[in-house]
Parts: sequence; structure tokens; C-alpha cells
Amino acid sequence: MTASASATWPREAAEILDRALVCEYASLTRDGRPVTWPVTPYVGSGGTLDVSTGLTYPDKAERARRDPRVALLYSESTEPDRAPVVLVQGRATVRDADLQANTDRYVRESLAKTGAGFAGMPWFLVKRLGWYFARIWVEVTPERIVWWPEGDLSRTPEVWTGPGDVAVPASDPAPAGPRLPSRSAPPADWRPFADRAARLGEPVVTLVADGMPLAVRTRSAVRTEAGYDLRLPAGVQAAEGPVCLTFHRHGPALEWQENVVLVGSAAGEGDRLSVRVERALNDWSLSGSRRERNRSFLGQGRMLRKRLKAEAARRGQPVPRIHRPTPDSVREPAGT
Repeated sequence: MTASASATWPREAAEILDRALVCEYASLTRDGRPVTWPVTPYVGSGGTLDVSTGLTYPDKAERARRDPRVALLYSESTEPDRAPVVLVQGRATVRDADLQANTDRYVRESLAKTGAGFAGMPWFLVKRLGWYFARIWVEVTPERIVWWPEGDLSRTPEVWTGPGDVAVPASDPAPAGPRLPSRSAPPADWRPFADRAARLGEPVVTLVADGMPLAVRTRSAVRTEAGYDLRLPAGVQAAEGPVCLTFHRHGPALEWQENVVLVGSAAGEGDRLSVRVERALNDWSLSGSRRERNRSFLGQGRMLRKRLKAEAARRGQPVPRIHRPTPDSVREPAGT
């Protein structure tokens, strides 16, 4: 697939794909359960939509390497007018054969797009954030694009289907050796996380439909004793099976963020879906205070230093270095 392929994407949707600061990225576990996290998306040079995950927390990529069926939902607009809500379903290609090139790209593009999170941090401290900037890229080849014009979820969505003869490139080889153990134990009780989620707005719900993850912003969500009762957008039918609920909120330039992700099972009919929550997933949120942000970044680095080396070694590569971008490629953080 080449960059010309993106020229066939519907114009109304393509504008959002290019400008979006955040999207919700859904991948599938070994047993077919969807897991959805907010990430920063980028338009790739080869007609793909690209997201990344840290080398020290590679599960988002490893799920896609094992099962390339993924979805991207662009449901948060910062535009003054009513922008469309856009769902992209496609196949993923995982890239981690050149960690240094991956990291160079992420430093350059992320600082250009979301550098506010590092505002005021001297460059000598930014260089110590290898645990964060060392990246695995996931390139998504769109197969189907669904969008709700003007973000009106009560309106029948428009649908674009890509050509059926598009070859999706294979992922890079999986790393050697066993998967590293989890960094932390899962939360014992999901309810405190649901309490936090109450201030984060309507969730994104991800279910599996027609063999693909399908992530949509809910029209309404009411908490129940066992979980949530949801109303789905027009054009989306309730389906029985595993689901993921993703609540998140962030600053206008992603200088802070708060995330809650709950997983469980669902059943329903029509546009009504009843979710029984089984557990919460561990999350990493980022304070709006510059001092607390810097403390969090540096504290994570101390905890993840050994893990960073181990994940690079599993791929037969050294830990990538953090190179300062050239002045014409990105507006750099303050400091020298």
C-alpha cells in the first residue's frame, strides 16, 4: 500500500485522521477479548495510520503481532465545529526491527504533536526518558472506515470499504524468549476505578462484531450494580460477548491525562447493551502539575531501567538513545 492509497479515503474522515491528537486503539487478546487504550495517532508515509507503544510496555503491539485485526476510533474533536466521529477497522503491521529508528521518529513526531507534556523540562532530563521514548510502531492498513457526520451518533453513519486486493505487510519477527512478567498485579476491585471514571465522560465501548474489534463512543452510560447499561450509536447493533470500556480525559495539548479501562462481558438487543464488569486494568495517568509530571516521568524511568534493557535484548538490539531533533523538525522542549 502506498501513500496514494490514502487519497481514496473519504475526505471528511481523512481530515480528522490527520489532525487528531488522540484516538482509541483496540486490539485482541489471545482469547479474542478486546482491549482499548487511548493513544496518539499519526498518518504514516505509506498510506497507513500509525500508533505506537513503549518498548517497556509492549502488549499493545504484541497483541497486534499475534492477531492483526485492530480498530482505531477518532471520537474526541478539538475543532470548534462539530467534527465527525470516525471508526477505522483494519490490519496491523508491527515494526520493532530497528528500535533506534523507531525512537528517533517518535521523539521527532511526538514532540511536534504533544510536546506540551514536556514543556519546561531541560533536555538533559528528556534524554533520561528512554523508557518512554523507546517505541514499537503499529502501522494500520485501513480496510473499512465508518463515520458519523458532525459527530451526531443518532445519525446513520457513512461507510467506506477499501479495495479487497490490498496486501498488508507482515510484522517484524516476534522477540526471542519468554514474555517478561507483568509489572504489577491487577487491581482487586474494579469499583474504585468506576468511581474515578464517573468524572471522565461517556466511555468508548469495544466489542467484537463480524470478526473485527468495533470501538464506538456511547450515546449514554448508566452505572449499575454489576456494571453499566449503554446506548450505542446508530448503525451499531448490540452483540453478546466480551467488551472493553475505556474512559479517558486529557488536556488540550495532552499535557495531562487520566484513563480508566474496565473489561467484562455484555449482552443486549438493538442499540441497548448491558455490560457486566469483571475487572479493571492497571493504568498510567499523568498529572496536570508540571512538577508532578516530571517526578512521574523520572520515577517511572528508575523503575523501568532494567525492563528497557531486557526488552531491547529480546530483540537483539541495544537500548536506543534519545537524540535531539533538528530545529526545523520540531519545536523542542525548553532547556539545553
